[in-house]
Amino acid sequence: MRPKERRESGQTDLLRSRLDHILNMDHALVKLAKTIDWRFLEERLGEVYDDDPGRPPLPTRLMAGLAILKSMHNLSDESLCERWLENPYYQLFCGEEFFQHRLPFDRTSLTRWRLRMGEERLMALLQESLAAAARLGAAKPSDFRAVIVDTTVQEKAITFPTDAKLMHRARERLVKLAKRHGIALRQSYARVGKIALIKHQRYAHAKQFKRANRQLKRLRTMLGAVIRDITRKLVGRPELMQVFALPLSLARRVRDQRQRERGKKVYSLHAPEVECIGKGKAHKPYEFGVKVSVATPLQRSRGGQFVAHVKALPGNPYDGHTLATIIPAIEDTIGVSLGKIVTDAGYRGHNAPKGKMFKIHVAGYKRGLIKVVKRALRRRAAVEPVIGHLKNDHRMGRNFLAFSEGDANNAVLAAVGYNFSLLLNWLRLLCAFFLALLATAAAPPIQPRTA
Repeated sequence: MRPKERRESGQTDLLRSRLDHILNMDHALVKLAKTIDWRFLEERLGEVYDDDPGRPPLPTRLMAGLAILKSMHNLSDESLCERWLENPYYQLFCGEEFFQHRLPFDRTSLTRWRLRMGEERLMALLQESLAAAARLGAAKPSDFRAVIVDTTVQEKAITFPTDAKLMHRARERLVKLAKRHGIALRQSYARVGKIALIKHQRYAHAKQFKRANRQLKRLRTMLGAVIRDITRKLVGRPELMQVFALPLSLARRVRDQRQRERGKKVYSLHAPEVECIGKGKAHKPYEFGVKVSVATPLQRSRGGQFVAHVKALPGNPYDGHTLATIIPAIEDTIGVSLGKIVTDAGYRGHNAPKGKMFKIHVAGYKRGLIKVVKRALRRRAAVEPVIGHLKNDHRMGRNFLAFSEGDANNAVLAAVGYNFSLLLNWLRLLCAFFLALLATAAAPPIQPRTA
């Protein structure tokens, strides 16, 4: 069933005041709500619904507004619900006409809505942020014909993985699951397993690696014993085979993997999609998450350095091999053809489309460059502070959303929140500018002193 969308009714209530009667309509968030084309978002995000009978979903403006506010102000779902109840400007932004004292949605509705929309539908929010910037004069469509493309790592909310911690945690999960389903194990290793983990950590910290490896071997033996015990007792119980299939598979992979072997490994039991990515940073040699491509205009727009496109890239691909999919996606998002793409030296040997092959300028080349290209390469570092803001201020630095879909959704929502925060600052500056003009015009002229 399709959602019942909200429309401005203009109705009044004898016992309640309308929000637009008691709030400052010159507030930046109110102006931003008037600038956004909610009808466009209703059409694009409403494509996932059908006309079958059932309970109507929540209005699109409510859910899209919540997603924008969450990423714009770097809030968790719980904090967003609390702030929405006490902030009337948030409620007006989401389409409410009267102040609400109770949440018209559940906290879990945000999770289900994000999963239902997916990366492709959430990209409409990014497109609308760029369209709103053009309508407000903060950016021009021609600003996005030349872009800077770079990759970063969106880290997952996991602890630093070690073989000892992973095996200890895998055994604990299996024992807990067996207890829940009434499987009596020969031994749970709860006490000796914890002691072995503590000893391993102490020996490793003291660089006594022979002793540490001895405790690691004990942890591996305990995990294998629990796996074999559960496997034996699942025989003849087909109803539990499906329940234990994934935990047993992950536990076997954790037990069999070694530190320096090649291939895909398990770095987290609750997020097995996590990848180990090395970006060559001295302070952080390895990051655990997913690689993300970020594109921003080459020249700064009037409203700031907007994000033109962002996309999660699972599988840790080589940077240069991502341009074949990234460039068409950028053009679909911004609606104009790219005339210049600037990248860092990590994109050497790229596989860009044939029509864009000679429009890509990779940093590091010195010979035969004209002044325009040299000037463009000097602007390449403009993407770095944008990535820093995405990570520190808009929830890309630590992703709490589950699965690979959560990685893709979080990257898009971080870019959406960043762009709308720039628009909010732009509206505040415009309001301050006009107020200063009015104050100057209303001030009486200064009379010259007479001797």
